[in-house]
Amino acid sequence: MTGSKVVAFGHFQPERIVPNTELEKLVETSDEWITRRVGIEERRWGTGVETVDSMAIKAAKMALGNAGDIKAADIDMVIVATCTATDRSPNMAARVANALGMDQGPAALDVNVACAGFAHAVGLAQGAIAAGSAKNALVIGSEMLTDYTDFTDRTTCVLTADGAGAFIITASEDNGISPVVWGSVPSLSDAVRIETENNMKFAQNGQSVYRWTVTQLPKIASKIIDRAGMKPEELDAIVLHQANLRIIEPLAEKIGAPNARVATDVVYSGNTSAASVPLALSKLMASDEPLPSGSKALLFAFGGGLAYAGQIITIP
Repeated sequence: MTGSKVVAFGHFQPERIVPNTELEKLVETSDEWITRRVGIEERRWGTGVETVDSMAIKAAKMALGNAGDIKAADIDMVIVATCTATDRSPNMAARVANALGMDQGPAALDVNVACAGFAHAVGLAQGAIAAGSAKNALVIGSEMLTDYTDFTDRTTCVLTADGAGAFIITASEDNGISPVVWGSVPSLSDAVRIETENNMKFAQNGQSVYRWTVTQLPKIASKIIDRAGMKPEELDAIVLHQANLRIIEPLAEKIGAPNARVATDVVYSGNTSAASVPLALSKLMASDEPLPSGSKALLFAFGGGLAYAGQIITIP
């Protein structure tokens, strides 16, 4: 079987909820300014015990609990998308595999494509399954962005948050995941960054990113839909990288999918980089109004690099 499909979702967020009013005590800002500029009302920050791998493990356990007959012992590939891992080795995927008791020795690798990392990881898992190199993959996005946040910069500290989301992907006779569309804009590679010369603090050129998203993202989204052999009106859901509500809403409108529900988890979870897409979709599926089985959901992420990636999945 060279097709693949998503069979389960999972997520984890720290317990600490940080409303905009709390940020008013840290920097010169206001609830009104934050809501108007980025649409965020609150976000989740780590409590001091969470790490990239510990959150990934909890999201993975939830996904496995929702995966029916697929157990940890059946997973032969683990991919963790993150740009905030503090250690170079062992990687986060190896730690997840060990914590879940995957003694059969799955392939374990991390992917660092910043905010677009999870969509890249789904594409890599899909390709491995198509090539016969894997049958069941655990794909996770997990970020501790607050570890790298400059709490003196009011333009970025109001955005960042922590969390994790996970998919279980398995081989299938039918294609439940469309071919990934991915790429980058090398000339804007420093538009979003966490660099040693900036004391490893998250920084971005917000205006450059915004101008690029407004002009280019609708074209790329159309390419993803075309590659899937679909029309925009056939979409049931749009799950974009939860960067900024003021980017999500106009982009969703330009995609032209009148029947699609648009994920706006950024309002309550903030920007969790590579975790934002699986986190938003998993929370939606765990809500009182989940997407019906068979729904078509567009996943599309963009960010540091400047990289982008997306695909359409069938909801299990």
